[in-house]
Amino acid sequence: MDKHTSLEVQALSALTRSFKLHKVDLGQDAHLKKGGMAFDTEAWEIEGIGHLCIMKMKAFLGLMRMETVVIAPTQVDLPLFNADWVNAAGTETQMVEFYDTQLEPWPHASQAHFHEILDRYGDVPNGESTATHWYDSILYSCSCRKTGRKLTERLSAMTQDNIDAFVAQLAEALACDADAKAEKVRTFAETLFSQGGPAVDQVTKLFGAETARRLIVGAMYGMKDA
Repeated sequence: MDKHTSLEVQALSALTRSFKLHKVDLGQDAHLKKGGMAFDTEAWEIEGIGHLCIMKMKAFLGLMRMETVVIAPTQVDLPLFNADWVNAAGTETQMVEFYDTQLEPWPHASQAHFHEILDRYGDVPNGESTATHWYDSILYSCSCRKTGRKLTERLSAMTQDNIDAFVAQLAEALACDADAKAEKVRTFAETLFSQGGPAVDQVTKLFGAETARRLIVGAMYGMKDA
């Protein structure tokens, strides 16, 4: 049986080859547990780049597991990167998403490599999603949602390819107006929290709006006054 490579291992191995990471103290928000669900969250500042968050969730005695990686560039003008892995009773879903939070358009040449990765994993089934979301208009077309059983090795490889390619672009990116870029990320994070959704609503229900906002806007996206 193929073994899942955690998003934490994939992200940290790629980032630490190119950047210095400084751990952020999340206090009591680092470990939250209630109603049979447990959330473990870690965050780092990526020197010269922005913010990294890794969250892991377990529920139903481990029958459902989720991992999330967020890379939020606030000092270079690249998209917001989000990767989610969910295992629900043996069915895996892997999402890799790029959101338009730039000051200037993301060049088509920069997007092309991620489209090539999509083509490379074209044999992996796409996940069905008919719902509409507030962020659909800023979600780049090189994003993907894949799902199935016994696809662990392919899903892990696809995610690593995307992370490696994104980190390579981070390493080559020029500095930008950090305040203006951070405001773009803040707008995304605040809208995500205010609009809600299954994950946001569940965290809010379990731990209250104040903790949920701190976890999502602050820990996940690095907005320090959340």
